[in-house]
Amino acid sequence: MSADTFAALLVYAFVTSITPGPNNFMLLASGVNFGFSRTIPHMFGIAAGFASLLIGVGAGLGAVLIAFPAMHTALKIAGGAYLLYLAYRVAMSRSLGEAAAGARPMRFIEAAAFQWVNPKAWVMALTAMAVYTDPDQPFLSAAIVVVAFAAVNLPSVSSWAGFGMALRGFLSDAARLKWFNIAMGLLLAVTLWPMLK
Repeated sequence: MSADTFAALLVYAFVTSITPGPNNFMLLASGVNFGFSRTIPHMFGIAAGFASLLIGVGAGLGAVLIAFPAMHTALKIAGGAYLLYLAYRVAMSRSLGEAAAGARPMRFIEAAAFQWVNPKAWVMALTAMAVYTDPDQPFLSAAIVVVAFAAVNLPSVSSWAGFGMALRGFLSDAARLKWFNIAMGLLLAVTLWPMLK
């Protein structure tokens, strides 16, 4: 992989990781509701889960989904249903921390598993492997894609949790927090729109 291609890959990884999507909306809401430190497992889960998805796609899983459209459809339905469930949970959150109500931030394993049904993550992974891998060096170039995302993804998604943490003071008012969480839930649900086309 040339230096120019690697630089383009880093830009792609940064832009796709930092822009709004299901992960970032959930991290923003988690930063507000639970604080930055309690959201760390969620952030690391996203990074690890997305790396595993990239490895799977690089190993040929993307080609399997193309060859078997029913599997792709099932994945979209499962991902969409889970995303709507998460959107509902975010929208119904009503107080910071909510420990007494049993609310908690997403766990590492949940965030990692979510990447496998996250529509934006699939688009990112399929595009990265299609555009930035070299057919003459498939394993090496796929590994470089994974490394590039590993370097960029975690700091990018962490910024959303940090921004949420910064909003905690403003959103300590119950009415503001209620409407913020409803807005985050709706935005999370709207991220399904590209998948429905």
